[in-house]
Amino acid sequence: MRDRDTKRQHLHTLVEHLDITQVNVVPLLDMMGQTAFSARDLARAGRILDMMVRDESCGIILTLAGSVVSAGQRKVIVDLLQANMVDAIVSTGANIVDQDFFEALGFRHYQGDKFMDDNALRELMIDRIYDTYIDEEELRRCDDTVRDIASGMAPGAYSSREFIAEMARYLQRRGLGEDSIVRTAYERGVPIFVPAFSDCSAGFGLVHHQEHNPDAHVAIDSVKDFRELTRIKVHQGTTGILMLGGGVPKNFVQDIVVSAEYLGHEADMHKYAVQLSVADERDGALSGSTLKEASSWGKVDTTWEQMVYGELTVTFPLVAGYVWHKRGWEGRAPRRYDRLFQAEREAVTSG
Repeated sequence: MRDRDTKRQHLHTLVEHLDITQVNVVPLLDMMGQTAFSARDLARAGRILDMMVRDESCGIILTLAGSVVSAGQRKVIVDLLQANMVDAIVSTGANIVDQDFFEALGFRHYQGDKFMDDNALRELMIDRIYDTYIDEEELRRCDDTVRDIASGMAPGAYSSREFIAEMARYLQRRGLGEDSIVRTAYERGVPIFVPAFSDCSAGFGLVHHQEHNPDAHVAIDSVKDFRELTRIKVHQGTTGILMLGGGVPKNFVQDIVVSAEYLGHEADMHKYAVQLSVADERDGALSGSTLKEASSWGKVDTTWEQMVYGELTVTFPLVAGYVWHKRGWEGRAPRRYDRLFQAEREAVTSG
């Protein structure tokens, strides 16, 4: 009982999600555009994103890496989805499963203390992401839910997009997660891809599912993810990318240009590109590689690209808020890329 009381003392202050619709930051970013350094970079990033939204020929792909949802950015992404400013998402599994789907099930993230004794947290089954806490017992229920969803599907190899769509239908049937990324994206025809799907809470549920169904189970096919994303590029032609952090999502979405060319299609480089990241290029790693460097690979055009070096829980709401309040998205038609995969969707059966 004492441990339960102690745990409740730590899990008491919720992480609240930012609401970009409440504060008009357009004048602020416009003023920053008249200054220098990162402030001017940030203002230019806002203008480029606004250009993406206003370009009627452009499809916009959002990538998510790092701990975005648990840090209070969920509603910002949902607001962009509801305004038809995002046409596809490529993400880490943590953001989509451990954080967004987790909250859609009714659980929450809590403000924590980065100086807390982590051994003490482990004893209480509290997981820490810098200054944010998650209840490990609740997270395991999320794992169990992923397992149950897999067990209700016909055995076979699915793209992560197909599985995440099934997660959205799970929420719909139970009246859960109306304000979640997973459900909002599904209902608006915005496909979500998680190329490294097992590298998150979903992995535990799927391992359990496969271990107990060795001869007839669900598997996630990352090559199918790549093929489906390439189909989006071929279908749309002109594309822009907004990248939060780097990692696998960043490279995956940049590579679809090369993939389309390799398949024999004429594919333009991503016309617009904005990346918000704290990583720099000096170690040669992917997350910090510049968008200009990506041009040497034939992935990103250098005319309308902008790197912004800053922590994205600060930079993202400002850029997103700028574009939302500029209202260039009004009248923008949804791309409904889910329709490209109608045959795959109809093949999925649920319990």
